[in-house]
Amino acid sequence: MLPGGAGDIGLEHDGRIRHGDNFVVRTLELWNRRGYAVLIPDTPDHANLRGHRASSAYARVVGGLVALAHQQGPGPVFLLGTSQGTVAAVNGAAHAPASSIAGVVLTESVSVMGGSRETVFSASPQDIGVSVLVVANRDDRCNVAPPTAARQIAAAMTASRDVHVLMVAGGATRSKRECGSLTPHGYFGIEDQVINAICNWLDAHA
Repeated sequence: MLPGGAGDIGLEHDGRIRHGDNFVVRTLELWNRRGYAVLIPDTPDHANLRGHRASSAYARVVGGLVALAHQQGPGPVFLLGTSQGTVAAVNGAAHAPASSIAGVVLTESVSVMGGSRETVFSASPQDIGVSVLVVANRDDRCNVAPPTAARQIAAAMTASRDVHVLMVAGGATRSKRECGSLTPHGYFGIEDQVINAICNWLDAHA
C-alpha cells in the first residue's frame, strides 16, 4: 500500500509510526481483519517523494516491494495507492512484470497537476494490463483529486480489459486542509464502508 502526501510515514526503529493519519496507515488492522496482509513502505531517510513517484527509478522501487511481498507467501499481490500514492501505484503497475500483480486499486487519485508536478496520467496508465479499481468519494473536496475525474482515469487504462469505478460518499472533516487525511479525501469516518467495498473487489480478483 502506497501512502499519500510526501510518502514519509515516520517509521522508527522500535516500530512506532509518527505519521499515522494517512488512510492506508491508520486502517492497517481493518485490512488484516479482512484477511489481507499489508506492506506499507516508508521513504529512505524521511525523503519527500513528491515529484518522484512517476519516475522510472520509483517504478523499480515499487517492483522491489512487489517482489518482497511475493517472498512472504504464495498469495496474490495487489498494489493500492491513495492520493499522491496513486501515482506510484499506476507507475508500478504499468511496469510490473507479467503475472507479478493481480490488480491495482486507486483511491482518491491525483488527476490535476499540483505542487508535485505529476498525476496518475504522468505514470503511463495506458500500459497497465491488470484489473483496476478506481475509487472516488463524491464528497472529496481536494482540488487535485476531483471525484469527477474517476471515469477519465478509468478510460486511460486502455490496455486493461477489467476496469471498474467505485463511487462512495460521506466522511467527516477534522483537518483544515481539504486534501488532509482526516477528511472525506481520506475516507475519515467511513473507513469500514470503503474497505469492505474494496475487499469485495479484491476477493473477486484474488
